[in-house]
This record gives sequence, structure tokens and C-alpha cells, in this order.
Amino acid sequence: MHLRRFLLVCGLFTAAATKSWAQAPFDASQLKVSWEVGENHYQGKAQFLSVFTIVNTGHTAFPAQGWQLYFNFVRPVTPGPTTGGVSAAHVNGDLYKLSPTGESKGIAPGDSIRVSLIGEAWAVNFTDAPDGLYLVWDKEPAKGYAMPALNVRPSTQPKQYLRFPGDKIGLITPQDIYEQNKHTVDIPVEKLPKVFPTPRKIETGNGELVLTPAVTISTDPAFAKEAAYLSAELKTIFGKEAVVSNGGNATITLSTDASLAPEEYTLTVTSTGVQIKAGEGAGIFYGIQSLKSMFPANAWAGVQKKISIPAVNVTDGPRFGYRAFMIDVARNFHSKDDICRLLDLMAIYKLNVLHFHLTDDEGWRLEIPSLPELTAIGAHRGHTVNEQDHLQPAYGSGPDVNNEAGSGFYTKKDFIDILHYAADRHITVIPEIETPGHARAAVVAMKARFEKLSKAGQQAAAEEYLLSDPKDQSVYHSVQNWNDNVINVALPAVYHFLDKVVEEVQGMYKEAGLPLEYVHMGGDEVPAGVWAGSPAVKALMEKDKRIREINDLWYYYYGKVNTLLKNRGLKLYGWEELGMRKTTLDGQPFSMPNPGFSGENLMVDVWNNIMGGGAEDLPYRLANANYKVVLSGVSNMYFDMAYMKSFEEPGFYWGGFVDVDKPFYFIPLDYYKNSKVDALGNPLDPAIFKDKQRLTAYGADNIAGVQGLLWSETVKNRGRMEYMILPKLLGLAERAWAKDPEWTTSNDSTLYPTAWSEFANTLGKKELVKLSYYNGGYNYRIPTAGASVVDGAVLVNLQLPGFVIRYTTNGKEPDGKSKVYAGAIKEKGTIKLKVFDAKGRGSRTVSIENK
Repeated sequence: MHLRRFLLVCGLFTAAATKSWAQAPFDASQLKVSWEVGENHYQGKAQFLSVFTIVNTGHTAFPAQGWQLYFNFVRPVTPGPTTGGVSAAHVNGDLYKLSPTGESKGIAPGDSIRVSLIGEAWAVNFTDAPDGLYLVWDKEPAKGYAMPALNVRPSTQPKQYLRFPGDKIGLITPQDIYEQNKHTVDIPVEKLPKVFPTPRKIETGNGELVLTPAVTISTDPAFAKEAAYLSAELKTIFGKEAVVSNGGNATITLSTDASLAPEEYTLTVTSTGVQIKAGEGAGIFYGIQSLKSMFPANAWAGVQKKISIPAVNVTDGPRFGYRAFMIDVARNFHSKDDICRLLDLMAIYKLNVLHFHLTDDEGWRLEIPSLPELTAIGAHRGHTVNEQDHLQPAYGSGPDVNNEAGSGFYTKKDFIDILHYAADRHITVIPEIETPGHARAAVVAMKARFEKLSKAGQQAAAEEYLLSDPKDQSVYHSVQNWNDNVINVALPAVYHFLDKVVEEVQGMYKEAGLPLEYVHMGGDEVPAGVWAGSPAVKALMEKDKRIREINDLWYYYYGKVNTLLKNRGLKLYGWEELGMRKTTLDGQPFSMPNPGFSGENLMVDVWNNIMGGGAEDLPYRLANANYKVVLSGVSNMYFDMAYMKSFEEPGFYWGGFVDVDKPFYFIPLDYYKNSKVDALGNPLDPAIFKDKQRLTAYGADNIAGVQGLLWSETVKNRGRMEYMILPKLLGLAERAWAKDPEWTTSNDSTLYPTAWSEFANTLGKKELVKLSYYNGGYNYRIPTAGASVVDGAVLVNLQLPGFVIRYTTNGKEPDGKSKVYAGAIKEKGTIKLKVFDAKGRGSRTVSIENK
């Protein structure tokens, strides 16, 4: 799932500073802070020097004592005295503070101090920076004062961007991009595939169909909802909804073919009309998406008088029945509107499962009416002394409890609205309640409830849903550096709590009139040391002799959770650790698929397939051991990974860099064959797979499907969310829907470059043009230009042909009026290049010297 040892917070906090300066000794807005990477591999170790420069721009001195400066920084920081007369301390999770030492002299007006900290591992891009800085005065400990946005200085020297001496991958240059793109062939749009994702079978007919605002729809009554959806889609094209009837002649006819499987359809377009046939509504819906796929890419740019689509015969259905996208709304919150836009996007590309990661350490995002503390406390973050009212800041959410990224939740009505919106698009929503680790929001909320009711003398009620043992002396740190984020599985109250939450979630589905089959119950990253010092655990082990060691509590817990769900007619789904058994091999720790759960019809997301990490075969081992497996590997499907190693590219990279090619070249049932680079970006030696378990025919039947994932530590708003998802999601859609292409089994080395060129042109000239306008436009990532100096001239290319490249030679930033690249640039000096989409939105600017 999310191996966060190397994860860092992103984005620059821009909350407005509070105006109640009368109570503060100094106006925090007058402190300007910049940050930079001093040096990776500092002192020859896997650590880096992290440098703050704090400037007093005010007219009064910043005091030497009486303050603490808080900030979020996921990378663990070495505590203790630093430079600048301050001392660093860890609060919890990714929250740290700087406090003045006896050597502090304050900061005179116009002066500055330099503070150097040592952090674990390394830092590469701007989202590795600290975030959410705020001041707290000793005389006012319950209030935080937000500081201006941090200025992050780019890393330009090898000691700043190379992770360690053996790091062979520097920052990606325009020359590197040019080399990556040089085999991509430009294909005219009329020669590109008519339908995307690739259908099972498509035949081109004769002529074309002209659609006008007079288009009509005839539908079998069973497909009334799909007909209404199509009519609304046509309204966005023609400015008026199509007339829908239950019979008679019409431009588009939706009818039943009982011989087709649930998601299969046929689509026939002739010069006189459209026929879509399916056995169920889902098939009709996917036929509609294929019809829309044939519309001109700019059809959504404005109201059209007519559009033409080619005559075709399509017979189609999905490869996998489970085609999923996971969105994390716990680390940073995303609104109901954002989720609906995501569902629309999923619908276009025939994805059918939204895996909704609703809870984690940093937030509980779903209203549970009988346990109001879960959202009253667990859905809000801000500065706090005791977390009785809300959680501490995380991921740069700052001191303000009203910060929209850190705080927020879905009401019961919101959630039911989302369920309906998804169902109308034939998307199933699977809720995730993360346990027993990654559960701090719930643990803190229930602890606050316990303390409140205890003070009121209601001891029995206080203990009813308590998730932590008050006498627990266990010492542990999660990979996100929390020391109190795990539910104590020995407490009977835990199962009462879980049953209550599941009961209410199930009730929301019933109220929505929709089925709930699976509940995802988490299961990953429970740290060593947990439960070892708990009296409640000790008592349970004395009572239940099947629990011989702490590790056995895992199987005890999920056995009870599985039974709890089965009693409600539900199935258990979780992260890969759910299906693993800890043991030893030759005296060393060893994990294997747990035979005790293999007959329980459990489904698992397998995330840890880091190339070169040693567990490359984990999804196949679990599938061979009779677990239903959703391929969710970080190496190809974690969309929160940065696109490339560039200081300006947001996102993590602990599992490797993930551009749109990674999901595209993923071969679900044999991904060893086409894995190209390790997590550091180095060429992958195929020999690492020699002794890895391969997927058997039996195991292949247990591969439920494929999932893309977006963790939200570095994703605070809609724009960043869509940037990280797109265009990667289109590679996911192709692999989830289409059968394996010929290049996956052939030894012909020309097939893959040809397939990639077709895919890249389809994205650049069709799909992303459409997404520039659809739903008002999505903020997909526009690729940066590749550039190379050849024979004294600059040659430029693109990852995805179809965009417009503009350039300047006068040092200015290219804009919509700059020269369009049409051939070799012979001007000398610094050439600045920027790529523009159909609406004039631009990529990052890159530069190359033509001397």
C-alpha cells in the first residue's frame, strides 16, 4: 500500500494570517522563511541536510525566547540542538517544532538566522519540503499563528539532487525527454483508433453518421436511466436534450440482447443511425461511452450545430470485471464535487469500482451519526494542546481548523449522494475503514469520548467504544512516525465499535437502495512493538492459548473481523498484509500467504511490488494461494508517484517514478516480462525474476482486476488531484478493459513502439483534447517538451503528439503569442519551450542552450 519511510509533505501553505496581533509579541507575517536541500548523503549516511533561512522583514526584533515554530515534515528529523540557536523536537506523526535554546539571540529587523536539520533518507523535489509553518507563543499555548508560504529553493547542484553516490539518475533534462520521445511516430488523427479503450473487435463501415440537435433516442424501458444519461450528454454538445421515447424510429436505439454478458455490448453506427445492444444497463452504458469516444475531440468546446461520426461495428466487453480507482480523502480531504468529477472521469473510461479510502491516521471522513466524535474530532485538524476538540496538523494543514485540505467530511446525505451518482454511472463504491493500524483519527476521537464521559461519571458508556488500552506501555513508531495510531485488538470494545460503524455504513447503502458486498478493512503497516506492553493483550494471551506470540494477534483480529462481516452478509477486503503469515525461514523473519484464511474468499490489494525490492512476485504468490487479488502495485499504479525526477514535479518516488507509460506497459498476468526499471530508475536486470513465483493458471483465475491509486499526502486540491491522475488513468483504463495486445507475447521488438505511438497519439490528439473541455475541463498534466541540439539547431519533440509547442529566445516566458515550433530552431542563446493544450493552458517551461 504506502511504504512511507521515504514520503514527504508537499504543496505550499497559503492560509491567511490571523489579525489578532494585539495578543502576539510579534507579527508572524513579517517572518519570511525559505528552505533548501543542503546536501543529500550528508556525512556519508542515508540522510540529508535540510536548511531553513528565517528573515525578519519587520521593523521590530523577533524575540529570543517565548515561542515555538511548528511545521510538518514527514521525513524523520534528528532531534536536539541545531544551528541558529534553536532545538528541534518531534511532536507526533509528521509534526515537529523548533524551540529557542539559551543561545538564541532572536532576529533583529532585516536580519536572519539559518537553521540546519538532519533528515532521514533524501530529498529530490519541491514536495519534499517542510510545510504548514506556524508560530505559537508560550503565553498563548492554545493558539497558532500561520506564517507566510514557504519559499522552496530549487536544487541545482549534484550534491542536492543525487540521492547517494551510486545514484545514476540526475534531474531529467530536455535532452533526456527528447531521447525518450524520439521513437514516437506522429500519426494523423484520422488513422487513430475510433474507440478507446481498445474494444474486443471493431470493423469500419461505409460512410458516416451526422448528428444534429434533432437527435432522438429510443430505448427499452429497462435502459431508461442510461437513455437519460445519454440525453444529458448530448445536451452538452447540442445545447438541448435529446427526446427519449420507448419505441419507434430514432437516431439512437438502445435495446436488449439477452445473449450478451452483463458488461458486454454491441455498437453499430451507419449513415442512418446508431444501435447499442446489451443484456444489462452496464453494457448499454459502456456502449454509450464508446459512442462518445467517436465524437470529434473538440465537440465539448461549445454548442455544436452538427457532428459526424464514422460508421462502425463494435463487439466489446471488459477483460477484468474489477476495474478500480482508489482515492484517499483522509490525508487531505476532497469535496463531494471533486469526487463526482472523478466518477465522471472513471465513467468515460469504463472503470467500475471506486475504492473510497475514508479513514486514516490524519482524518475520519464519513459521518457515523451514533458516534459523532469521529467527525467532530477526527475530521478536523488544527493547532491543539490536547486533541480534545480536533487532531493536530498534518501535511501542512496549519493551525487553522477550517483549512479545507486538513478538515472536512461527508455527511450521511453527501455519502448517499455519492453512492447514487456512482451507481448512475455503473460504478460500485467500496468503503475502506482502515484498521488496525492507520487508525489514529478513530483512536483519538474515541479516547476523547472516553475522557468526556468518564468525567461525567458514565464509565460504562465511556468504555463502550474505546479503541486503546489506557494502561498500554507499548513503544512503537509507524512508518509515518506516529506512536499511538494502532487499535488495541484485545479490547472487546473494538469489535463493538467496528460492528457499529459497519452497521451504519451498511444502513447508508440500504437507504440508497444499493447493495454492499465488500468492506475494505485495511490491514497494512502495523509497526513492530505494538501491543507488546498492553495489559489487555497480556490478559487475552493468558486466556486464549491459541495466541502464543504478539504476531498471532493479527490472525485473531482478522478472524473476528471476518466473522463480524459475514454475520452481516458482507465480505472482507483488505491490503496484502491481510493475507500474509509471519514466520521464520532458516532462522530469519519470513512472510508467506496465510493458509488459515485462504479458503475464506478474501480479496486483497497487493501494493508492494517494488521493482528490485524483493517482493516482486507477491501478487502472484497470493493469487496462487487462493486469495482474490487486485493488482495495485506501486511500480505501475501509484499515481501519487511523481512523473519524473525533476525538482518541479510534485509527488513521491519511493516506489519509482510513474509516468503514463508505466500503467500502459503493465502486463497484468506476467508483468515481469515488461518491467523495465527499478525503483531508482536504473535499468532492471531480468535475472531478479529468475526465482520468483510465476502466476499459475489456477492463480490467474484469482486475479480480480487492476486498480490505480492516489494517496493524498501531496494532493491538497482539485487541480493537483487531476494533475496526478491524468493522463495516467488512461493507461490504467486500457490495461483494465482491453485484452493483452500482441506485443505482450510476441518476440517482434517493433510491436511495442508501434503500439505506444498509437496510444500516445490517441491521448494527445483525441482524449486529452476532449478532457480540455469535458466537465469544464480537467487539469491533466501537459508533458514538457523534449529538446536536443543537433548540428547547431534545436530539435523539439513531445511525449504525446498533438499539443502546440511555443518558444522564446529573449529570455521571456513563452505564452500564447510566442512563436510556434514548426522545425529546427536555429537562433542562438537560451531557448525556452512551453507546451500548450487546446484551451491555451501551458506545461512547465524548459530551457536549452544553443551555443
